[in-house]
Amino acid sequence: MGHALCVCSRGTVIIDNKRYLFIQKLGEGGFSYVDLVEGLHDGHFYALKRILCQEQQDREEAQREADMHRLFSHPNILRLVAYCLRERGAKHEAWLLLPFFKRGTLWNEIERLKDKGNFLTEDQILWLLLGICRGLEAIHAKGYAHRDLKPTNILLGDEGQPVLMDLGSMNQACITVEGSRQALTLQDWAAQRCTISYRAPELFSVQSHCVIDERTDVWSLGCVLYAMTFGEGPYDMVFQKGDSVALAVQNQLSIPQSPRHSSALRQLLASMMTVDPHQRPHIPLLLSHWFHVFATVSTDAMNTHVHVSLK
Repeated sequence: MGHALCVCSRGTVIIDNKRYLFIQKLGEGGFSYVDLVEGLHDGHFYALKRILCQEQQDREEAQREADMHRLFSHPNILRLVAYCLRERGAKHEAWLLLPFFKRGTLWNEIERLKDKGNFLTEDQILWLLLGICRGLEAIHAKGYAHRDLKPTNILLGDEGQPVLMDLGSMNQACITVEGSRQALTLQDWAAQRCTISYRAPELFSVQSHCVIDERTDVWSLGCVLYAMTFGEGPYDMVFQKGDSVALAVQNQLSIPQSPRHSSALRQLLASMMTVDPHQRPHIPLLLSHWFHVFATVSTDAMNTHVHVSLK
């Protein structure tokens, strides 16, 4: 962990004895900002995520997010370059230095295509889905779940490979709920940390005695697959209209017919969007069964040496 940090003149900062030049702001959320910086030691661009920490709990959560990144060295999970904590009087800022992806997110690509009246092809969808599944498989294998998978949390590398980001909502994959108080606590946590239109049905109304597992990510993955297929998430419009997403997700999703997609893709999507979490497949089953089926139809989509042309 990097502790050495100072803000220097002419818009530069030093993290772990390396100087970075501020280039521009990339975005901001409720309590965080992301800046584009250039490493003066190597000439590479980085994304500097700054999290405002009002209380000790905020600092612990930021540290935990950094720790989650450090658990993985995987091509489909965003790596952490450096981490440090900066004091600002009684408050702190947690700084996460991350690789910069010039192609942006999967959602940026979906929107760009939609503006031209186009969609991802089925081969492109399958190639992307394979990479996302491999990232989730690595997370689940460590005993965690992402809990906030969505197109804006999936970056695209130089060759279009998907990279999972924003690990701040990750927690224990298997949660045994024993009692109404614990159920309500988990439900309130999900309301704050899991994006509503990609949140699994079991997190809207957590039962007093149940087990919540990593298949919440499989539901979210289904929503991502739907967005790649149709240009928007299945519950995006429900939320935008002000209707109840919590009610909508309790009913089996109706998947539109389209000549652009095979029946196998529709079946794959339907399996992910199963309301009963115990009937939803785990990621290894998706990788072993469904992608084997698709490989017999579309070998190019399964060939990791054939990258997706997203230009």
